[in-house]
Amino acid sequence: MSQRPFLLIAFAMMSAVVLAAIHGSSPRVKYPGEKNYTFRVQLKDKRGCGFSIDKPKQFLSHKSIDRRHRFGIAIDSTDLPVSYQYLKEIRSEQMRIIGMSKWNNTVLVNCYDTSYIQRIRQLPYVESVTRVWTSPDSITARVRRSRKNRDGFNPWDSVANVIYGKAHSQVEALGGIRLHQQGYRGEGMTIAVLDGGFAEVDRKQVFKNIDIKGVKDFVYPSSVNFFNETDHGTKVLSAMAVNAPEVYIGTAPKASYWLLRCEDQQTEQPIEEDYWAMAAEFADSVGVDVINSSLGYYEYDNHYGDHPLWHLDGRTALISRTASMLAGKGIILVNSAGNNGMGPWKKITFPADAHDILTVGAVTTENSNAPFSGVGNTADGRIKPDVVALGSPAVLVSSRGTVLEDMGTSFSTPLVCGLVACLWQALPSLTPREIIELVRHSGDNDIHPDNIFGYGIPDFYEALMSGRKLHPDSSSKGGTE
Repeated sequence: MSQRPFLLIAFAMMSAVVLAAIHGSSPRVKYPGEKNYTFRVQLKDKRGCGFSIDKPKQFLSHKSIDRRHRFGIAIDSTDLPVSYQYLKEIRSEQMRIIGMSKWNNTVLVNCYDTSYIQRIRQLPYVESVTRVWTSPDSITARVRRSRKNRDGFNPWDSVANVIYGKAHSQVEALGGIRLHQQGYRGEGMTIAVLDGGFAEVDRKQVFKNIDIKGVKDFVYPSSVNFFNETDHGTKVLSAMAVNAPEVYIGTAPKASYWLLRCEDQQTEQPIEEDYWAMAAEFADSVGVDVINSSLGYYEYDNHYGDHPLWHLDGRTALISRTASMLAGKGIILVNSAGNNGMGPWKKITFPADAHDILTVGAVTTENSNAPFSGVGNTADGRIKPDVVALGSPAVLVSSRGTVLEDMGTSFSTPLVCGLVACLWQALPSLTPREIIELVRHSGDNDIHPDNIFGYGIPDFYEALMSGRKLHPDSSSKGGTE
């Protein structure tokens, strides 16, 4: 496994003075004894940021600039860093800056005494201040997974003479095997996995040959236990990245991966939308092509910050507003529809309502709808989910290194995401929106899309053939088998 240690490339594109404004205060620790709070400060402008869009090399990585040039995307004010001058004025001994989003022009500040927030509210360049996190009064300690689980597969995980092993059916159902046979297995593509934890990915042999470019934790940046959290992201990653012939082959086994933790397993609060936005911006900064997000929100602890149904317009929620910007930055987001179909909410969750993304629902092995899969449409009438894939159940690799079945749109999503990367590898000159449209219209429900199946189960081989026909000069040569 190619592992670079906890790179901070995104922030390296900022000036040293902006870094100092953040690092001058310690990040929020997990749960200190004293009650503390985090607020999202919405700024009005970026005056005093110290940069100009005419000189993007000062604040964007070369990969971000190249991607924008490749698709004719203009560099605009959203790409500029948050104002250094404002950060310097906001930060104090009582007010610690723990994060920011340049695309949304927001700053996360943490404090122990909320009375200090009144000073922030009165600053002339502050649009609004919203509480997004409160330290819990108590929390039940989690039982840590043993790090002594046996390495390797069980003997019964192998399927003799079936190269894709137990993943064969779910990859074949999406036309993925035929796409791979054309030589497109994700070479040269980079996928960011936004999730809550990647337990044992650093230890189990099955994950050793995955090209992991780096990892970053947005929930607790100073944590030394990145690979000790939940294995939800482990299973998500496996659906794309594992390459173990006759046992399990994922949908993009030759792609490169960034593992980004932005989900807090301990609480559910609005700040997770900020973590997600920060992770998406980081993914842009390190040159990611595709993002897999098997996350979704609508209801928070104590119902503080809950979203009503009318927010499902892709613009109102901060997380969805951020997600709607990704295609305009040259990135494709593939996001789970959510698993609330059987509950009172029933709908897709945020940011599955975003514009210009692929929202993925789940179907059963009989291709009927999984009853838990969140349904559409959006509040502004758009078809959601966009497509569906096997998720009731999907076959995955666990943190124990063994093959298992699990349920959820969390796992139908990476099946699609990996093949999106392979399709884009095959058709590199197409824009994110053009790739998204090819995937949608390859679905078996394309003629009459609805709010349960969307455009249906996509066929990525057919999407490739359609792309070549519609864009004859767009194809690349396939990679090696």
